[in-house]
Amino acid sequence: MSETGVQSGEIHERSRKALGDAHLQEALRSSTLRLYEHRLNAIREVPGFERLRERGRELKREVIENLDGYLAQFADQVERHGGRLHWATDAKEACAAVLEIARQAGAREIVKAKTMVSEEIELNHAFEAAGIRAVESDLGEFILQLAGERPGHIVAPAIHKTRQDVANLFQAKLHSELTLEPERLTLIARKALREVFERAMMGVSGANFAVAETGSIVVIENEGNIRLSTTAPRVHVALVGIEKLIPRFADLGVFLRLLARSATGQKLTSYTSILTGPCRPGEDGPEEMHVVLVDNGRVRALADPKMREALYCIRCGACLNACPVYRKIGGHSYGWVYSGPIGALVTPEFVGLDQARELPFASSLCGACREVCPVKINIPDLLLHLRSQAQEKAETPQPPDSPVRERTAMRLWAWAMKRPWAYSLGAWVTRWAMSFYARQGWIARFPKFPLSRWTAGRDFPALAPKPFRARWKKMRR
Repeated sequence: MSETGVQSGEIHERSRKALGDAHLQEALRSSTLRLYEHRLNAIREVPGFERLRERGRELKREVIENLDGYLAQFADQVERHGGRLHWATDAKEACAAVLEIARQAGAREIVKAKTMVSEEIELNHAFEAAGIRAVESDLGEFILQLAGERPGHIVAPAIHKTRQDVANLFQAKLHSELTLEPERLTLIARKALREVFERAMMGVSGANFAVAETGSIVVIENEGNIRLSTTAPRVHVALVGIEKLIPRFADLGVFLRLLARSATGQKLTSYTSILTGPCRPGEDGPEEMHVVLVDNGRVRALADPKMREALYCIRCGACLNACPVYRKIGGHSYGWVYSGPIGALVTPEFVGLDQARELPFASSLCGACREVCPVKINIPDLLLHLRSQAQEKAETPQPPDSPVRERTAMRLWAWAMKRPWAYSLGAWVTRWAMSFYARQGWIARFPKFPLSRWTAGRDFPALAPKPFRARWKKMRR
């Protein structure tokens, strides 16, 4: 990858660039809309889906509130079934643990399944520095590795790439034929990856869930690459964020029903693998299984009773597809691995608010993210909490005239709200002024600051031609 570190402070510049990229805008619009609609269709088929969400939330709350006990139980079960457990407090320790496992295994070539934690700790950079070749086996991640880019979405990492982009990339990097047929493009990637699966001594995966009761790692996918990455090499390493635990094996069914429907609109993904220790006699699989439990800022979120809720996230990506901000600026604008509403929550927690203070403000607080979250995380409320913390920690005060304008506007608003005649007069004046700019109920451009900043990136809804009170009087008559 070409980018390193956290670059969340550049969200304004990156957003402006994204808004001006018509190619990117079309790719984001079509992809997020398709995933959003698939989710709606999928949850309609599930009787009592809201009760299922409530159960999922309660299970995650149970784990997070008792995380120390469940971590100890999980660790004991991993080792009981022949696995080896490693603890990592930060990215440096996590990378060091994986590199040491690779050194002991004599692995110079590694195949990787999709894992956001490996992106988070920048494991590929660590492999490269150690002279180890690591190849992404997830199709989207493979595309981005060839392009030298970070994921643009939690579930669909190459969401910002069109079919033409992928075709051009494969032709340039893999010297393949130029084709726009999805089947042909998939075969090109499959041929390139098959050779790596045959040679790799070590495979690295993430985990969608980790079952404390049994010490099992659960991974779900649609391509089959994770099964190859975790069974074909002699050594398997699973990178697991400590928040991925669920209490019991019986609880897995709740999360499998929630995750697939929320992420891609499927009843169930094509492959669900439950990995408990290395292979036994007569079985296929790795001779060694290592689990690296990663903190890397999660305990910081755990220490704040208000922010613990952010750790309930099961990484479905539904909030990204519903978010009007993400739909316009895309994942790379957020400047780190996690994007969208959930990225605006966990990035400040994982890397510190000083490095990501702008992210909580990248939201309209419309509540669409809360409505689609499978475990009902109150994202807007948590964003407001982070905004408050960011303002309290601000080193540089705001320009002296800005608070004065804001206080004056709020006082005028409060004064008018207490006086119906003043409110009605103000609404009439505003409606009259907007009539000069409105076209079919929308204002495409305001000529003056501060509203001109709004219409620079999106249209502004004009006031209705007739106020509600006038319509109400007519209805009553």
